[in-house]
Amino acid sequence: MMKRVSWMFSLALACGGSSGETDTGTGTSTSTDASETDATGSDTTTTTTGATDTPTSTAPTSTADPTTGEPPTTATTSTTTDPTGTSTTGAVDPPMSLADIVDGELELIADGHMFTEGPIWNPEGYLLYSDIPANTIFRWAEGEQPSAFITPSGNSNGLAFDAMGRLVAGEHGGRRISRRTIGDPDAETVVDEFEGQRLNSPNDLAIRSDGTIYFTDPPYGIQPNQQELDFQGVFRVDPQGQISLVADDFDRPNGIALSPDESLLYVADTNGEHVRVFTVEADGHAVGGEVFVDLQSDLPGNPDGMAVDAFGDLYVSGGGGVRVVTPDATVLGTIEVPEQVTNCKFGDPDGKALFITAQARVYRIRLKVAGA
Repeated sequence: MMKRVSWMFSLALACGGSSGETDTGTGTSTSTDASETDATGSDTTTTTTGATDTPTSTAPTSTADPTTGEPPTTATTSTTTDPTGTSTTGAVDPPMSLADIVDGELELIADGHMFTEGPIWNPEGYLLYSDIPANTIFRWAEGEQPSAFITPSGNSNGLAFDAMGRLVAGEHGGRRISRRTIGDPDAETVVDEFEGQRLNSPNDLAIRSDGTIYFTDPPYGIQPNQQELDFQGVFRVDPQGQISLVADDFDRPNGIALSPDESLLYVADTNGEHVRVFTVEADGHAVGGEVFVDLQSDLPGNPDGMAVDAFGDLYVSGGGGVRVVTPDATVLGTIEVPEQVTNCKFGDPDGKALFITAQARVYRIRLKVAGA
C-alpha cells in the first residue's frame, strides 16, 4: 500500500481553475480564473509548504473506492524495460484504484517561473511548457535545466504536436491558434477569428489524428473591453482550416482532451467545476455536451487542463492536485500536489510519466500506465 501524505499549504492565489490571464499588450498577467486573480499577483511567488527550491519528492495520496469506501481490487501488472534499461511496472488491466496507477513519487523538475501551463512531450525526448506572462515556451530534458526555447511565444498556453510534428499553440497574446515547424522563428496563424470577430484568447487544444483541432476560447487573456465575441466557446478547425462552433454555452471553457479512440471529446468548464463530454462523429463534428463528472471541491483549483491514459481514464487538474476519473465517471482519487495545478500531460520515453504544471513549478510523477 502507498503511504498517505497530507500536505499543508497556503496559497497566495485564490482557489479555482487557472489559465494565466495575460495583458495582450504587455505580456503581463491580469487574472487566472473565475476569481479573476492575477497569475503573478503583486510578485511572482507562491507561498507553499511541502515544495522547496530544490528537487523534492513526495508520495501522493491513495483513496478508497468512492462507491464502497473499501480499497478496490488491485489490477494485474507486468514488468517491462523502458528505453533507458530501467525496469518498470506497467498495468495490464484497467486500474481500479490510485495504487494501480502511481508508480513513483512526485518530483520537482522546474522552479522559479511566473505561471506555467501547456506541458507537451516531444517524442524526440524533451518536454515543452508555456510560461504565459513570461511570453516564453521552455524546454526541459532529463539531466538538464529548463531553458527558454521559443520567445516571444505569443503568451502561449496550451500546446500540442500535430501528425507532422509541428507545434500548435493556443496564444493569449496573439488571440489565435498558431502552428510552426520546430526551429522556425515564426509561426503561422491557423485561425484567429470566428464569423468576422476576433477570438477571445485560445486556451487549450486537442488534435485528432486526421488533423482536426478542437480548442477552448475563454477570455482569460484579454480585458473585458477587448472581447468581440459575446460568448466563451469551444471550437473545431477541420483539416482544411475551416472553423466551426462546437458549443457556446460554457462559462469558462478550459482544458480539453480526446478519448483514446477519438470518439469522445472532454471539456472542462472551470467555473462550473465539472467536465462535459461530447460525442465525436466520423466527420469530426462534436455533438452532445452533457456533464460527464462533477468535480466540486474545497481544495485549491477548479477543473483545468487534462490528460488521458491508454485505458481512457481522465486526469483532471484542480481540486488539490490531479484527479483521476474512469470512463464511467468514477473518481479513483487525487494525485496530490502541494500547490494549485494548471495542467498535465503524459511523457517520458515510455509514456508512463505525468508532467504537471503548477504555477511557478513543474513536476513529474512516474505511473504504471501509459498515456493514450
